[in-house]
Amino acid sequence: MKCVITGGNVKVLGKAVHSLSRIGEELYLEPLEDGLSLRTVNSSRSAYACFLFAPLFFQLYQAATPGQDPLRCKILMKSFLSVFRSLAMLEKTVEKCCISMNGRSSRLVVQLHCKYGVRKTHNLSFQDCESLQAVFDPASCPHLLRAPAKVLGEAVLPFPPALAEVTLGIGRGRRVILRSYQEEEADSTIKAMVTEMSIGQEDFQQLQAEEGVAITFCLKEFRGLLSFAESANLSLSIHFDAPGRPAIFAIKDSLLDGHFVLATLSEPNPNSQDLPFPEPRRPAPQHQAHSTPQLDDFASDDIDSYMIAMETTVGSESSRTLPSISLSPGLQRPCNSEEEEEDEAEAEQSTVPGTPPPKKFRSLFFGSILAPAHSPLGPSPVLAEDSEGEG
Repeated sequence: MKCVITGGNVKVLGKAVHSLSRIGEELYLEPLEDGLSLRTVNSSRSAYACFLFAPLFFQLYQAATPGQDPLRCKILMKSFLSVFRSLAMLEKTVEKCCISMNGRSSRLVVQLHCKYGVRKTHNLSFQDCESLQAVFDPASCPHLLRAPAKVLGEAVLPFPPALAEVTLGIGRGRRVILRSYQEEEADSTIKAMVTEMSIGQEDFQQLQAEEGVAITFCLKEFRGLLSFAESANLSLSIHFDAPGRPAIFAIKDSLLDGHFVLATLSEPNPNSQDLPFPEPRRPAPQHQAHSTPQLDDFASDDIDSYMIAMETTVGSESSRTLPSISLSPGLQRPCNSEEEEEDEAEAEQSTVPGTPPPKKFRSLFFGSILAPAHSPLGPSPVLAEDSEGEG
């Protein structure tokens, strides 16, 4: 693989890497006929991001050497980010960026051609990997919001940097509400500051959602995509369904497109007066089969395609359980045995007063795709629970 980037597109690539670094610790590079794909996923698999740069984005783009299959590689995000650390330097001094992949030495070479003949060469080691792909379909989401990234960027500006989650919903008068998510405190005397922003329908290019719908998702990843889209002067589309279903944030241009898929809280924020949230539906308990060995690395399973559904609970470190095969295609909470219920009861009694209740995230479906020769009969839905979430 070999590609050459010139002019302001070098900074655009750097901004994309900065956005991806907010989500995952590993970067997946895959040269395709449609362009160069950069993907990442967080450790709990509750957030996925992908940028696809079209061949026209590059001055020169060669996905693979003639007669050879394209290479796919996985590198540390910190290593690749260090090349594009200073965006100001990229804009002022870098004239051209050359990226090549050497399969024999397992090296990704990034060379920056700067002013006055200065060249900076970075040799980054990588590992061969399967194709990382999230299973999502924006067309299946009934709700859609589309607005210039600048409008949404100004709306989230008042929220404090330390805020973990934000609630997005449609309020009275079809106004779009962005509200800081606050957990229910056990001590009612503790009152945290709540920030709420209201945007009129006229500021949106498209608003296809009914009053009362709302989702809660992580703000850090959302800000990363907003920063990129705003710098490129692009519009941002938000596709979402009921609480607990993944939300899809998309940008598209003639030279690139990007998708961020974020998990949402399974229950809406009930405290907002402007958002008449409907009562969450409580699904009937489903029987679970015997547990299976824990997945060490979702990208190393030698199967053609699988789907992983993970429920992340921010709570005690001892609440981690092994994955179990679900007999239902929906995302349901596993049934607990009598011993587990007793352990949970003891844990609730020992909880320190003032500790917020656990937050439940319904996560995404991801597929690890290998050669068709290894294809099984079909995907195996897996349900897992994890105590380590991405804030």
